[in-house]
Amino acid sequence: MAKNKSISEIICDYIKKQKLSPIPVQTLNEEAASTRYFGGDLKEFIAAAKTLGAKGIFVEELYLEDDEFYYDSGMDDEEYMALYGNDDCNCGCDCKCASASSATNKKGKKAKDDDSDVDGVWFEPEDLDGLDLTLLKPQMAKYIDRIGECCGARLTVPGVDRLEVEIFADWYDKFAELVDEASEIIEEDPNGALEAIEAIFKAEEEADKSVKKIAAHPPKKVAKKAKKK
Repeated sequence: MAKNKSISEIICDYIKKQKLSPIPVQTLNEEAASTRYFGGDLKEFIAAAKTLGAKGIFVEELYLEDDEFYYDSGMDDEEYMALYGNDDCNCGCDCKCASASSATNKKGKKAKDDDSDVDGVWFEPEDLDGLDLTLLKPQMAKYIDRIGECCGARLTVPGVDRLEVEIFADWYDKFAELVDEASEIIEEDPNGALEAIEAIFKAEEEADKSVKKIAAHPPKKVAKKAKKK
């Protein structure tokens, strides 16, 4: 039985037909060379490579990774600390830490001891980094079995200034759309996203209780007919 070709293998076959050599590579340091990102499709990229006089094209396989199922605001720890301060700081100074004497918390909202606003905690998207996106888009769960599978390829025309494009399989494009939709929910209303997840959990708990109640209910006994004398 013929093996289904991965998106990377299909791309390599196409490159060969265009009289170019696909050269498998792995990226170890993306900052080691200047990269120009190509805005067109595969056919247009090949045409551009020929115009640049390329004799071959680097082909790096891309794989679906498990961390793609979790929200990433793009803000690293250093940026977070610079923007919001250190919650563990007890210096008592005018910084943005939780124990600071200022009337605002790290999000610029009024502190809990301010009686004018006791509605609760307000979140920013970066506070939800690492949130499981399948909780907001359950359809994503069907892609979990594809973790580690080749989902695309990064093509690079070698040179001092690299020309690069990423081509993905159709199934990965659909997955990426779900990731974008779930991320947009968080970015538009972080608190609303958490409330939606809480509602899902409550609904599941109620459904579970209902099942247990039904299972615990003893079957009705059928009355036996009286024997005729």
